[in-house]
Amino acid sequence: MRLVLVGPPGAGKGTQAQFLAAHFSIPHIATGDIFRANLKAGTELGNQAREFMDRGELVPDSITNNMVASRLEEPDALNGFLLDGWPRNVAQAEVLRAMMIEKKTPLNAVLEFSLADEEIIARLSSRRTCRDCGAPSVGVDKCPTCGGEVYQREDDKAEVIARRLEVYAEQTAPIISFYRNEGLLISVSASGSVEDITASAISALSRVAQ
Repeated sequence: MRLVLVGPPGAGKGTQAQFLAAHFSIPHIATGDIFRANLKAGTELGNQAREFMDRGELVPDSITNNMVASRLEEPDALNGFLLDGWPRNVAQAEVLRAMMIEKKTPLNAVLEFSLADEEIIARLSSRRTCRDCGAPSVGVDKCPTCGGEVYQREDDKAEVIARRLEVYAEQTAPIISFYRNEGLLISVSASGSVEDITASAISALSRVAQ
């Protein structure tokens, strides 16, 4: 199974990615993890990225694309993968398509988690983060993991969430149309319990699983 996850912030992609990767026995490849691994290992790509980050600049797509391409060459990803956080725009989606054509291993599906903006804002603005261990929680005064103090992150405030959704609509949502035109898009609702959403996703993907 070669799978890409898309959806707005707050749709629960990270949580669902873990369950889906385990179900299909494929690695969960998140761009944040790729960046951290390259920076920690001091790879050539990691050093190139660090130069931009140290200047407070965005890392160019070309470096991110090369990091992903390198990760997809690792043994655990040769028979399938779940990409989470990339591609973020149509240009990156076209790069991925070219990679897959070259390997003669096309994507099986692009899974979209859809959720109304109102529910996203309500969900994220109620989220709290532990100051000690960083674990997220909802509706509690103390961290359920370690008992530490919880607080609301700046990017979980309603006005910031609204802006994040605007950025998503401007930059990332166009890839949904791109993949719909490619005949790869499968959409499931991200409203409901984690278990129900996982079951819906697995059922939807069963048609294309190989």
